[in-house]
Amino acid sequence: MRLVVLDGHVLNPGDNSWEPLAEIGSLQVYDRTPPDLVAERAREADILINGKVRIGSAELDAMPSVRCIGMMSTGYDVVDIREAGRRGIPVINVEAYAADAVAQQALALLMELCRHTAVHDASIRRGDWTRNPDWCYWLTPQIDLSGKTLGILGFGAIGRKFAEIGHALGMRVLAHSRSRHTPPGYEPFAFTDLDTLFSDSDVLSLHCPLTDETRCIVNAERLSRMRDGSFLINTGRGGLVDEQAAADALRAGKLAGLGSDVAGVEPIRPENPLLHAPNVLLTPHIAAATLTARRAILRILAENLKSFLAGTPRSVVNTAWLPPSAGESSCGF
Repeated sequence: MRLVVLDGHVLNPGDNSWEPLAEIGSLQVYDRTPPDLVAERAREADILINGKVRIGSAELDAMPSVRCIGMMSTGYDVVDIREAGRRGIPVINVEAYAADAVAQQALALLMELCRHTAVHDASIRRGDWTRNPDWCYWLTPQIDLSGKTLGILGFGAIGRKFAEIGHALGMRVLAHSRSRHTPPGYEPFAFTDLDTLFSDSDVLSLHCPLTDETRCIVNAERLSRMRDGSFLINTGRGGLVDEQAAADALRAGKLAGLGSDVAGVEPIRPENPLLHAPNVLLTPHIAAATLTARRAILRILAENLKSFLAGTPRSVVNTAWLPPSAGESSCGF
């Protein structure tokens, strides 16, 4: 059994271990794979391990021996899963490996937008507090989240975890999900329709996968329904947001701030409109970069691949491929 990792550097820059995958078979790890080398490197693989390398019909044509594609993430939008399914290739993702880490990053973005801690730290170091005639000053509005409404789009493990955090901060929680999960035990909480989620949320946080259905789900029309001065947090995928529409909403004051750990094209391009919009806080897709989360990815992926090889596949995202007895992946949206 030959396993090939196309882009392993981000998952393991030297502080993680490939041992869970190496136990399955012969393992070849490439730090990065440019598009013109995908076919060559994948050609002899039985199991292809992928993070962010795009795999479409042409690439699948060049890998006749691949039996399975394992994603080192929950997201799988870089792979044409329908085409893979037509060829009998299951695409397996990793679920619930970083709910705590991603929810914490969403909180970090939100709190910085509300309190601007870094701005005030820089001000103090410039001597502004030393020269101030008062014992207290602030350069930006200081926003209390208690009593406000937190909207969660996608109520899987991460969305549920961030909802718990919002509740702990004293927020009312609304959620929209493709399937109605068991509601949490706290109040106030309600599942709601998509229109109400946009219109009633003071903070809207995105935790759904990027699919044809959800691409640009945050667009100009839906942004216009949001409350003036609301906040948008995106730790899901950049493609969930029409970035030009979001930049326009920020300039118009419809959005008071946007915090995003992702971009529509990654690495982010210099022409991305969010780079030039006001009140935007960006981080480079680091929500799941903790060592704890990265170790969990390899452990869970190895378990999923072993289940596939044993004839009991799980976490398969192209469910059209699945045999009738196999379970479906739950992405939480």
